[in-house]
Amino acid sequence: MRPAARGSRGARRSPTRTSPLVSGGWTPWLYLAPALVVLGGLLVYPIYQLGLISFFRYTQAQVSGGEPTTFEGFGNYAELFGDPRFWQVLLATVLFAAACVVSTLAVGCALAVLLTRVRAVPRLALMLAAMGAWATPAVTGSTVWLFLFDPDFGPVNRILGIGDHSWTYGRLSAFFLVLLEVVWCSFPFVMVTVYAGIRAVPAEVLEAASLDGASQWRIWRSVLAPILRPILVVVTIQSVIWDFKVFTQIYVMTNGGGIAGQNLVLNVYAYQQAFASSQYSLGSAIGVVMLLILLAVTLVYLRLLRRQGEEL
Repeated sequence: MRPAARGSRGARRSPTRTSPLVSGGWTPWLYLAPALVVLGGLLVYPIYQLGLISFFRYTQAQVSGGEPTTFEGFGNYAELFGDPRFWQVLLATVLFAAACVVSTLAVGCALAVLLTRVRAVPRLALMLAAMGAWATPAVTGSTVWLFLFDPDFGPVNRILGIGDHSWTYGRLSAFFLVLLEVVWCSFPFVMVTVYAGIRAVPAEVLEAASLDGASQWRIWRSVLAPILRPILVVVTIQSVIWDFKVFTQIYVMTNGGGIAGQNLVLNVYAYQQAFASSQYSLGSAIGVVMLLILLAVTLVYLRLLRRQGEEL
């Protein structure tokens, strides 16, 4: 009886030891498999089609079936890189995104520090106001900001006493107006994330810095910023990705890219090439270039996260 019992127990245990599905390497992928299937269907196929169209001559004639598609190879990319307008728009996109990222981080971090200094009621009011800005759709927020700066009915011109000045007429003023709206709808993410990181810093560290006579700016620069570096890296990279592909705010607030396209960014430029000019292949090539740029930024982001994880 005893040997049989030992044998039965061994027979019951053996499948557990040899099952590959329970091993450490397979278990995470089993949990991730449903999400990977969905993301593959929603992302991989559109990206494949985007890249495919960028290698063909694809205009309205091909969409209508009037003319056969012609394989262009890298001809569309050569045409795109040979166009000075593309490089002007790319430079404007990089500078505009950089200004948005710096402004968003400055406002978000300043308000995060402010949240640690005010009482509960003002803190709650500021958090609710920030969440309202975060939850507002981009089209709605852009329309509200256009009204605020409207030359005829907007309250901003009346308060500043500048009459019927049109903020969307000039190139820099239009970019500045869009920047304000982008920062307004983006700073809550930075504020809440950095505030949570500050609250996790031991109070003894901040108290020791204050006793040593450090100013608030010195405490932020020498104490909080190094501790919050992983969080700051995350919000910075995500802000870069979001602001680099801004479309709605530019399109709505500058009426499709401004006067003579003076406020174009890459996303709006790709839209104009693909749908306004029916040059779908050029629009797809611009989309592929943007995808590669954002992929490079994402790889840098992942590398920084890995390096910080090793340091911790």
